[in-house]
Amino acid sequence: MPSPAITSFTELALSAPVQKAIAAVGYEQPSPIQAASIPHILNGDDLLGVAQTGTGKTAAFALPLLSNIDLSKKTPQVLVLAPTRELAIQVAEAFQTYASKMKGFHVLPIYGGQDMSGQLRQLSRGVHVVVGTPGRVMDHIRRKSLNLDGLTSLVLDEGDEMLRMGFIDDVEWILEHTPTTRQVALFSATMPKPIRKVADRYLKNPKEVSIVSDTSTAPNIEQHFLIVNGFDRKLDAITRILEAQDFDAMIIFVRTKTATAELAEKLEARGYSASPLNGDMNQTLRERTINRLKKKQLDIIVATDVAARGIDVERVSHVLNFDIPYDSEAYVHRIGRTGRAGRDGQAILFVAPRERRLLQSIEKATRQSIKEMAMPSGSEVSGKRIQQFKLQLTEVLENQNLDFMYNILSEYSSESDRSAEEIASALAYLLQKERPLQVEDAPQRSRQRDRNERDKPEGQQRERPGRRQDSKSGSREKISDVPMARYRLEVGRNDEVKPGDIVGAIANEADIDSQHIGHIKLHDDHSTVDLPAGMPDDLLKHLKKVKIRNRAINISVDGKAESRPRPTITRQKDRSDKPKTAKSSADKAKRRKKES
Repeated sequence: MPSPAITSFTELALSAPVQKAIAAVGYEQPSPIQAASIPHILNGDDLLGVAQTGTGKTAAFALPLLSNIDLSKKTPQVLVLAPTRELAIQVAEAFQTYASKMKGFHVLPIYGGQDMSGQLRQLSRGVHVVVGTPGRVMDHIRRKSLNLDGLTSLVLDEGDEMLRMGFIDDVEWILEHTPTTRQVALFSATMPKPIRKVADRYLKNPKEVSIVSDTSTAPNIEQHFLIVNGFDRKLDAITRILEAQDFDAMIIFVRTKTATAELAEKLEARGYSASPLNGDMNQTLRERTINRLKKKQLDIIVATDVAARGIDVERVSHVLNFDIPYDSEAYVHRIGRTGRAGRDGQAILFVAPRERRLLQSIEKATRQSIKEMAMPSGSEVSGKRIQQFKLQLTEVLENQNLDFMYNILSEYSSESDRSAEEIASALAYLLQKERPLQVEDAPQRSRQRDRNERDKPEGQQRERPGRRQDSKSGSREKISDVPMARYRLEVGRNDEVKPGDIVGAIANEADIDSQHIGHIKLHDDHSTVDLPAGMPDDLLKHLKKVKIRNRAINISVDGKAESRPRPTITRQKDRSDKPKTAKSSADKAKRRKKES
């Protein structure tokens, strides 16, 4: 295993364009899995890596593989298999970021539920890296649209998750359709027997890397997360948190050096005493910044992981993760900056909707549940501002000579026939104009937020209009009066279609919330699905072209079913496809009459 003393990416033999990209995004020090894996992959060795999700595995294989890519060849040289489309997209975006200084580089994510024609078009134009889910990769291999003859490297990401989702047979099929000379890197959080068998069969003398994380957190640190996306929205969220919560000092963690300066500048502009702390600062400046925090000359430090190591300031009451760390161990080290000397601490984690998997990996690694917090409301922020405003008034009235101002306002009151209260209100308005005392409530939750809420385990979901829990049976009830119609899809069991394929394709392509996708019934040569009635013609026309398992669904209104409103309450558990007949109703009537 490479020496753990690697403290900079410059010590690794990565290509110049990749090094420039790393410098541009501001990454400072490789994580343990990166420092251990990159030299082996650069050397062309097969690799078996055991590390938790969120330890920086993507960069561990993306950086060295990009360094070895030949941009003059337009056929796929790297194939990454991921268990979910969300991870496939995330990995593809990471490749694009790390290849930002490689002119002409192309990466393509491919996954089910996405329009096949777009993927075919991109593949025909030529790509260097393909990141895909096993099912869709198999589809392309079968139809010969994905040519793997020039493949040099294959990565199996989250092997145990692929096993859990039933993809191992698919993965082995794909491995058997790749050149025997390709390099293979397999990453998994655990190493169950089926994964070990795959490694023994398909990896050649692999180098093994195992990263054990220190994932214990102090019990006196209260941990919360907030779903928020984008720099500006995160900045607004920080502002509300700083105003609504009492804090002594705070460390805000970001991923890059450039972000430390940008965020500190924005907070300074909003009236907070903030300063950046990053690896570009010399030791003297770094120590001066930390001393200012200790002496209460500074309240907020915006730091990277490397720069914040060793900070021990008792007055740090809050740690805020502006960017969720990829490494669970980094999260533990970050929040350990608060709750010092036996004091209570607060740790807040900002999570973008698509980063929920990282949140779950942190919870799993730390064996702790992180509670969701609500964005501080407008009334909470207003209350704090009004309280501060009153304190300022009291301080001025008690400590300042106001005779001059009193005479001016008395004179104005006589001239304008205005009361003292009216004049004071006008002055207060002018004073708070740049920072209003009355703050509007945060906007309503987005649909994406609602989708994320539905993905939570059963006991963690919030009660929502339109859905309730049956306390006796445990079954879920949907309450909706949305008129529904039955639609026919020209794909069925013979095409190996599953209900999840249909839900994914329609939800993605028609942007229909999954709670509005009703009963699905699979037949041999077709399927039916209940969807909101009266969908626009242009949307239906678009859906006709959508493919599932390489076949166009060719959706149409099912002629055997009439459009009808969905019952007010539909029990999914008790729903039956078998209609009640007139004969059965008559039989029941006869029985009731006989019994009476």
